[in-house]
Amino acid sequence: MTGVGYPQLSAVIECSQAAHEIGGFICSDGGCIVPGDICKAYCGGADFVMLGGMLAGHNESEGRITYKRSGGKRLPVSMEFYGMASDVARQKHYGTKLPYGAAEGKRVGVPYRGPVANTLCNILGGLRSMMTYIGAADMASIPGYARFVKVGRQFNNVFGDS
Repeated sequence: MTGVGYPQLSAVIECSQAAHEIGGFICSDGGCIVPGDICKAYCGGADFVMLGGMLAGHNESEGRITYKRSGGKRLPVSMEFYGMASDVARQKHYGTKLPYGAAEGKRVGVPYRGPVANTLCNILGGLRSMMTYIGAADMASIPGYARFVKVGRQFNNVFGDS
């Protein structure tokens, strides 16, 4: 919407040392799709990681569920998700759209994912494995053990997408 932006991991890496020197914190905001994205944010120096999209679509999430009928049963298929800078959020939380500025978020449908506990277990498993691989004993020591290497392709699709 604004034409202004900076890759999130680059921003975290560039700002974390300065923020930590003055007692500040870094929150990595947006774009996490898989647990490895969260691991990268912590490796870059983030203290917190926002997970709106990853946590959307679960039983515990807010949003309208879309159902389909199959074999006489009503099955959940997708769930509404909207960003907090969207017109939907503004209307809901402030009662009106702001008369100035443009909405930067949008409303989308995400796959229905069931209980959030399954996703949280995957995230924690990814974090634990990452810490084991790099030798970090606790969350605070992660950036000191991390090393980034530029790669040409992140996913191995030889054996399929899952």
